[in-house]
Amino acid sequence: MEKIMEKLVEFFYSYGPKVLSAFAILFLGWIAAIIVRKIIGRIMIKSRVDQTLVSFVTNVTYVAVVAFVVIAALGELGFQTASFVAVIGAAGLAIGFALQGSLSNFASGVLMVVFKPLKIGDYVDAGGTSGTVEEVGIFSTIMKTPDNKRIIVPNSKIMSNNVTNYSVNDMRRVDIVAGVSYADNLDKVRKVIEEILSAEERILKDPKWTVAVLELADSSVNFAVRPWVKTADYWDVFFHLNETIKKRFDEEGISIPFPQTDVHLKKD
Repeated sequence: MEKIMEKLVEFFYSYGPKVLSAFAILFLGWIAAIIVRKIIGRIMIKSRVDQTLVSFVTNVTYVAVVAFVVIAALGELGFQTASFVAVIGAAGLAIGFALQGSLSNFASGVLMVVFKPLKIGDYVDAGGTSGTVEEVGIFSTIMKTPDNKRIIVPNSKIMSNNVTNYSVNDMRRVDIVAGVSYADNLDKVRKVIEEILSAEERILKDPKWTVAVLELADSSVNFAVRPWVKTADYWDVFFHLNETIKKRFDEEGISIPFPQTDVHLKKD
């Protein structure tokens, strides 16, 4: 019994301080990880960083600090931590290769949160599709098409291509091409179109609209009709002008070649 007690006392004197020190490192390190996570979170929130990014960065920081603390505690107990670091590094490299696409999407998501090329509610042409942005996530962006389809687009695909944002500016130009016969009086056509534009209250006075001969086509003389409107009124004015131009041309005896020249519109 005495020998056992001697062994225990010897073990305590030899390893007790190291064990206590390791536990102290773990406890203090855990508290430090929590404090660092809170500080980083508060700084990012004050900087108005997206909440999704705040959550991700704070959690990654917390895990990184805890991992460092665990390695430090193992080193205090006498373990060779170099091998642990090497294993973690190799595992991280393997995971990086396996998740290369996801990491690319994450990096693109961070850039989108920082530079804000689009936001929720914007109508955009991005990543090979068009729609209204419903959610901007860290890895993907969710859009809704005009016919109510839900499309999930990887962020890397958005940031690697051009992004056309139709909602970011307060006003837009409506582009319509109206074709008339070569036999029609061009001055009369221009007057009728300008009367239509003047009667439409949603058309802005500044910038001034454009009504001009755009093209002498094979079977028609094409007029460019380009008024400016508020972005919210774009589609209503576009549809209304097309209908009104057709009706007024019929009333004034202005011929529209058959087949009628298509109305051209920037993709929206």
